[in-house]
Amino acid sequence: MSQKMERKPRFLCLHGMRTSAKIFEEQIFKRWPETILENIDLVFIDAPFPSHDKPTIKGFVGVDDLFDPPYYDWFQFDQEFMEYKNLEECLHYIEDCMLKLGHFDGLMGFSQGAILSATLPALQTKGLALKKVPQIKNVIIIGGATFLCPIMAEKAHPPGKNMCNSLHFLGETDVLKERGIKLLESFVNPYAIHHPRGHTVPRLDEKGLLIMQEFLQKIQEEEEEEGLKLSR
Repeated sequence: MSQKMERKPRFLCLHGMRTSAKIFEEQIFKRWPETILENIDLVFIDAPFPSHDKPTIKGFVGVDDLFDPPYYDWFQFDQEFMEYKNLEECLHYIEDCMLKLGHFDGLMGFSQGAILSATLPALQTKGLALKKVPQIKNVIIIGGATFLCPIMAEKAHPPGKNMCNSLHFLGETDVLKERGIKLLESFVNPYAIHHPRGHTVPRLDEKGLLIMQEFLQKIQEEEEEEGLKLSR
């Protein structure tokens, strides 16, 4: 992918728990190279629920990732991560944003936003979410994981059933690493970038850069193929 794409794939970006669209945007644009950023259109939105807690959960956010408020959450959960509050409202909010902001080729999320991004394609296929927007075809999952609640996991992560293109960032010391690896089983032919850091948005090394370029190239080729079919 040595040249700019004719039409850049457009992703709706969902930030992590107790952070914001501004924080996620800063993380991405400070750490990813221009060769990637010039070939992808990223739209960042805040989660619907204000959070009054600072993002300092041990093992989840490093000191270099602390930012000033305001902070937001997509939904809330109990200490065992088994019960969720405001999840349905969150799904409606994301759908409304997609309707208002135009066509999207995919979702990109970090942490709690990554869990949602990985979950929504399957829920949409089953008619349980995003009924008013086109089917999600691509997801970028940074520090993602499966839902722990068995009922939710069964709906959101059916093994080998998710046909959308997926790129997963897996940190060697990420507290969610095992659940992130488990998440790969839900997707058909997932791409994976492994990095040595923890639960964070990582910089791309040479290998990671090549994998991400290949992923974006695949999206472009599929779009071109679909365009040819429609023109016949």
